[in-house]
Amino acid sequence: MQASGHAQASGGSAFGPASNPVLFVHGYNGDPGNWNTMADRFTTDGWPSSHLDRWSYDSRQSNATTAQQLSAEVDRLLAATGATKVDIVSHSMGGLSSRYYLKNLGGTAKVDAWVSLGGPNHGTDSANSCFDASCTEMRIGSDFLAALNSGDESPGSPRYATWWSPCDTVINPDSSVSVSGAANTRTACLGHMALLTDATVYAQTRDMINR
Repeated sequence: MQASGHAQASGGSAFGPASNPVLFVHGYNGDPGNWNTMADRFTTDGWPSSHLDRWSYDSRQSNATTAQQLSAEVDRLLAATGATKVDIVSHSMGGLSSRYYLKNLGGTAKVDAWVSLGGPNHGTDSANSCFDASCTEMRIGSDFLAALNSGDESPGSPRYATWWSPCDTVINPDSSVSVSGAANTRTACLGHMALLTDATVYAQTRDMINR
């Protein structure tokens, strides 16, 4: 909440010269349409369509593979917009590939702010019932998560923030979402997908990245 208040105090509610393009990373079995409500709100607040990238990928593959593809997409977005850094807003499993990119693929030099909405950053028991490569990586205690969370969970200069809901039945336990070194915010009683459309979560996310 401190991040939100600081941004509001510094006029961070609308697109400006210092604003970065936003790269949206959906979760398992998600698609770019998951971001329509949030992207429309960013548009209303002044972000041009060129700066709102609703990216898609094969969510069944390893998050490490997705991170390599994400790296290429960040470079494409920077070249297309002329920006020097991007802001990443992720939902659910999208937080894992984007964190892998930051930790292992040099992403900290190209990302200003990273957001995880309902991310299984320390695993979820929901992944016990699916068997794709990405699902096994989301399981509590997986080798992938052990490596991702080893050492500094929020490396480099980017600003990190998470939002978690006490009513999210997909991410269990709720404490999985929080990342050490990040601004971790509890939301109202929201379902897993409602994190994408809640107006308060949007405003807090916008103000956190836009400062």
